[in-house]
Amino acid sequence: MAQISGQAGINLSQELANYLSAQQGNLTSEQIASIVNQYLVGGDKLAAQQNQTSTGIFKRFGEFDQITGKVEVVTTGLWSGDTGSLTSYFTSSTQASAASSEYYLNVYDKDPATDISAAVQYALAYGHRTGGGSTSLVVDDNSTQATKATYAQYRQILLDEDDTQFQFVSSSTAGIHNSDDIYVINVARARYKEEMDAGNWSMALSGSNGSSVTLIDDSGKKFSDRVGKAGRVFNVAEGSLNLGTENDATITSTTADNGEGYGLFFPDQGIIVLNPSAIHDKLGNSVSSSLFGDSGAVYTGTDREGKNQFLLHHFIASGSDFQARRTENVSTAHYFVRATNREFNFSNNPTYVTGSDGSFTESTFVRNPRTFITTVGLYNNANELLAVAKTSQPIPKSFDKEVLIKVKLDF
Repeated sequence: MAQISGQAGINLSQELANYLSAQQGNLTSEQIASIVNQYLVGGDKLAAQQNQTSTGIFKRFGEFDQITGKVEVVTTGLWSGDTGSLTSYFTSSTQASAASSEYYLNVYDKDPATDISAAVQYALAYGHRTGGGSTSLVVDDNSTQATKATYAQYRQILLDEDDTQFQFVSSSTAGIHNSDDIYVINVARARYKEEMDAGNWSMALSGSNGSSVTLIDDSGKKFSDRVGKAGRVFNVAEGSLNLGTENDATITSTTADNGEGYGLFFPDQGIIVLNPSAIHDKLGNSVSSSLFGDSGAVYTGTDREGKNQFLLHHFIASGSDFQARRTENVSTAHYFVRATNREFNFSNNPTYVTGSDGSFTESTFVRNPRTFITTVGLYNNANELLAVAKTSQPIPKSFDKEVLIKVKLDF
């Protein structure tokens, strides 16, 4: 039994009254314990800290029971179902004939006409700085000049204010090719989440001229020398990721045979911008497909809507291998739920006792009460349930057993 001795000129009752008055009648158990401990002698202390034994169904976490503020980098497959490779490509016949097809083309993983689970994976667009590939206002007063609007939109999103054209690498003396037109692969926002994983995507393209090319980025160690308005910028190059081997990615060339670069990659925006001139130099200017009407060729005139993004779709679908992953920073918190030998050995389940006298249903519990832990609930200070964790199997608990359960929250 602890002995309480008085302090000079003041007693415990008076000090408690003073604290109650100062705190307007509100004292926590920790404050009461601190006051009482000043009067205990002989090494006895009143244990009211948060990490002490609990006799109820709730237990407060102690100072060392929580690890919060940790961030983990998680990479997963980019496409639906967290898959890393997309091999099937479908478009919507409804959109193909709609006005929106003049601006972009949505690409699905399944046929949206027959499968309700089909989801948009990315969108394709073609832009031209002066409106090539769209009907001009001279031809049609109602023309929206879709390609000019598309070029201007992506220039505003991706380039710095002083940049008026997309620039790709070049083998020329200047080292830069100013391009009037662009192909855009815009990954759906729900797909790439925070960012595409630089150095971890590849796209196979196949043309009607029998040529093919596999494009990757030149990120290497994943640090970019260029950081602009849209974040990091890498060059698109011809090469291989060398997956399944110990070798780093191989860069074959950053330019096509015409000496112009293949494109740019903006991982923080989930956007790949391709240079049409380099792509067509490698794969040809036309395909045989009903998607393109009569010619199926790239069109940069101003007499009609060219919808050149359909041509890029054909190249990607013919290549039949678009591999990509995404990266996100996941905040994690770890909670160590400790049940000491004296805790949680009884249950408030009505089936635990029987009769009006509250005797144990199981007679062997009289001298050796036992429970089985199956669920851990995390509450805030207002006793509001925030999260529930389930154990893989019931964990036996008794006076001769202690249990430590680690709960990890990702958000």
